[in-house]
Parts: sequence; C-alpha cells; structure tokens
Amino acid sequence: MLPVVALVGRPNVGKSTLFNVLTRTRDALVADLPGVTRDRHYGVCRLGERPFVVVDTGGLSGEDADIDVLTARQVRLAIDEAQACLLMVDARDGLLPQDHAILDELRRTAKPVALAINKTDGLDASIVLAEFSSLGVAAMLPIAASHARGVGDLVAQVLPLLPRDDEPDADVENENTGTRVAIVGRPNVGKSTLVNRLFGEERVVVSDVAGTTRDSIHVPLERDGRRYTLIDTAGVRRRGRVDDALEKFSAIKTLQSIAAAQVVIVLLDASEGVAEQDLTLIGQVLDAGRALVIAANKWDGLSAYERERVREGLDRKLNFVAWATPVFISAKHGSGLRELMRSVDRAHLSATRELSTSDLTRALEQAIATHQPPLVRGHAPRLRFAHPGGHNPPTIVIHGTRTRHIADSYRRYLENFFRKRYKLEGTPIRIEFREGENPFSGRRNKLTESQQRKRRRLIRHVRGKK
Repeated sequence: MLPVVALVGRPNVGKSTLFNVLTRTRDALVADLPGVTRDRHYGVCRLGERPFVVVDTGGLSGEDADIDVLTARQVRLAIDEAQACLLMVDARDGLLPQDHAILDELRRTAKPVALAINKTDGLDASIVLAEFSSLGVAAMLPIAASHARGVGDLVAQVLPLLPRDDEPDADVENENTGTRVAIVGRPNVGKSTLVNRLFGEERVVVSDVAGTTRDSIHVPLERDGRRYTLIDTAGVRRRGRVDDALEKFSAIKTLQSIAAAQVVIVLLDASEGVAEQDLTLIGQVLDAGRALVIAANKWDGLSAYERERVREGLDRKLNFVAWATPVFISAKHGSGLRELMRSVDRAHLSATRELSTSDLTRALEQAIATHQPPLVRGHAPRLRFAHPGGHNPPTIVIHGTRTRHIADSYRRYLENFFRKRYKLEGTPIRIEFREGENPFSGRRNKLTESQQRKRRRLIRHVRGKK
C-alpha cells in the first residue's frame, strides 16, 4: 500500500486547494467559504521521488453543531489511517487557539506531523515562521497553495516522515479501477446513506439536513468479486431555487460526475414519487449517453397500497426510459441492494458490448424486411449497411441514401429492434445515419484532356448523323 498523508486544519485554511495542487486535479471543490469540505477526498501525489496518497478532510472548527461533529468524525478516521499528518494553518489569521488544539490531538496519535503555513504570499516569511515556531514542529514550511508556491519543498519535507514501501499496491496506484458508478438525485433522498451501506462503514457524512454533501466523493468498492468506484454527489435542486454560489458549483460537479461515470444511479424518494427534478436529472444522463439505473429508495416505509401507486407513477412518468427497469431499495436497512448492483452490472455490460459490422448489417436487413422505412419526398430510403460507432452508449452507424429526412419514429423502431436483438438493458442506443456518396460523382473531371476531346468529337459526330 502507498503511504497516506492526511491534510488537517481549521476550516478555510486552504486544504482543498493544496489537495488539488498535490494531485494535479480539480477533484476537490474550492470556495472562499468555511466548511465546504465535509467528507474525505483521496488522491495520489506524484510530485516527489515516490508517490503517496493524500487525503483532503473537512475543517476542525471545535464546535458542537451536528454537521461539525460529523465532519470531525471523518477527519479522525482519516488521521487513524494515515502514516503522517500535514497540519495546515493560515498565515493571515495568525496562530489561533484552535491550531494549538488540533496539534495537541495529532501529537496524541504519536504520528509524525509536518506544518504547512499557507497564504504567505505578500508576507515576510521570517516573521511568519517566528510566530508559528512556538508550535514546536520541526518540519515547517511557508507556502502559497493557490499559486503552488513552496509545494515542491513541502513534499520534500513530508517524504522523510513516511515509511518506505518498495512494492506499492497496484489498486492504490490506480484509484480509478472498476466500473465508475455515479449516484445522483435530489437533496436528502439517501445518496450518502446508500454509499455507506454498500461500503459497510461510515465513509461519507450522513445527516437529515438537506445538502449535507457538497462535493463529489469517489469511493472505491469491491463487492461480489467486482470492483467499482462509487461517486457520491451533491443533491441537485431546480435551477430556480438555487441562489447560492456554492450550491451552483456543487451542481456543476454533479453534472461532471455524470459525464465521468459509466453507469448512473438516479435515486428517487419512493414516498414522494417522481418529481420534475428527477426527470431533469434523467434527461442529463441521457444527454451524456450514460447507462442508467433507476432506484426508488425508502421503499420499506410504504404500505402495499402506496407501493402500488408508486409503481403506477413510475410506469407512467418514466415510459420514455422503459429500458431502465426500476429497482426498489432501502438504503437505510440494506434491502434490494443485491438487485441494484446486478442492475448496474447488466447496464454496464450492455453499454460496453462489442458489436460487429457483419452482424449489425444482417440485423439491419432483418429490420428492413420486417418494416420498410417510410417514403422521403416520394422516394424510399435505401439503407445499405451498418457498423459500430462506439460504446457507452452503443452507437450504430447506418449508411444509405435519402437518410437525412428519415422520420424519428423509424429511428425509434430501429433502436427498439437492435435493443431487443442484442438484449441491451439499462443503456441508451444512438443511431447515426450517413448519406452515401454517388460513386460516379466527379468522374468527368478525372478524364484526361485528350479523353475529353475524343468524347466531345464523338458527341458531335453522333449529333451530326441525327
């Protein structure tokens, strides 16, 4: 296993900014507000002589509010699994009592600690170091994370604190192994509860307060011999109700997670049925071309009559994605999760299935024999052959003539025909029509000059005889 370094400190000292610099990503959401990060973010830093895992954590405020307590629990879990801790402080705020309290807690773990004094740009480094030297940390370095200044020297200070392992675990080296599964939905439908239930421990913060999750959290998971990367996302409300800049950034991260995923679980609240925002999220998944699994959560709290009403509502409102069979689960109690992950596996298998040109062409001929394409301006389109154009989603390219004006109803017929033939479940299918070129187009221009003169003489000779 690669060694682990936990970033720890008060809220808004720049931990997420440093995390993005160390991992050379934008995985962590950064905003000039305290308390943005609440869960644990994992990434790999490869800036030094050897890589290590870096964990971004929420700020330790020292307060007793529910969210602060839950965030602190995630921080302490990160500290427990780390081999070294990097305490971050804010040079502009100066040395505060909470910095002393956090350092005392880190020292009680008996783990090596380095001190990163952030936001030193424009300040006298010697004065800053003199103020924080009272903490008694040997590995101490001034940095400016937002400008990546001093980060290389910081990594050089941290590496000697880590145990050396000549055979790092390949799974940690490649943190994106397995099927990428994004879990999206409205606020407070149970996304984080589902992640924790699948993971088997409190991996992300769960609270009854809507909007607890603000960033997209990647959680590697192995279940029934298969590997996944679960992506817990922030709840997305209707655009008209979003007036907070941070919530807008969270929504953008959710949409980015949909694009980065291979399978998307749209989680619904069964007690509330299908809301308008649920349909909007499903539309986003379709636009991205991702495999789709619909999960109705909180199923255990409904009566038989309410369950029947929910089923009828799903059939009526989700008929445009009838190929995505809903799964009924209880994330809190764990019921239905086996069928949920089976649906994820089937959707991923369908979305990545390899199709051959010969088989697609035979299937196209059979589809045409069963139902001819409608006339286009009085002429029948001719569909000659088909070939695969990609996967996730499966894309089928059909070549022919007069294909530009083929009716959408016939496109949907072909989608359903290919879906049924290849048993593609839980994935959209894209059909692309391409107009064939006239093989004789431009042939006259390819004749040599002497051939064109002979052709003109022959035409005049024939006309003269007439």
